[in-house]
Amino acid sequence: MMEPTRLADWDHAGLALAHAARSPWLDSLFATVTWLGSLAVLVLLALLLGWRRCGHRNAAFVTLALIGASALGHLVKLIAARPRPDLFPPLIPMPDDASFPSAHAMQVTAFALAWLLRPGASPGRIEIAVLLAAASLVGASRLYLQVHFPSDVVAGVMLATLWVVLLRRLPAWRENS
Repeated sequence: MMEPTRLADWDHAGLALAHAARSPWLDSLFATVTWLGSLAVLVLLALLLGWRRCGHRNAAFVTLALIGASALGHLVKLIAARPRPDLFPPLIPMPDDASFPSAHAMQVTAFALAWLLRPGASPGRIEIAVLLAAASLVGASRLYLQVHFPSDVVAGVMLATLWVVLLRRLPAWRENS
């Protein structure tokens, strides 16, 4: 495990790197891409894609994975109460909640993994690549926009992964249920 000072150094270096990469077109790109991690967009997407493409049961799995990850993330935020970064000016209005973990990173990761791991799914390479790219871009957007530390994003991805894998192992979501 990283020592607190090394973690802080890593977080600050990550934000400095993101700040150094600023350009007008990236400002616009990441301000738009970050919305792919919002709960409202992802729940709507889960419901629309789920019921249209894979039935009620799988739509319920993806939606539950997403809402559960969001709830878990916000619970951890209340416990950790980590302030938002203030090394560089944020490019969007600073969210009011705590920084750790990144809810956007958690939510988009939960959506992507739940979609890929939904019962009966056999995703192709393109589907996997698109979902992983979307999750990666949302995570990068949170750093680029200066609203999260890198460790917030990594923690969000890890917690979402753990949540979705544990949820998928429950008897209700097994293939023969």
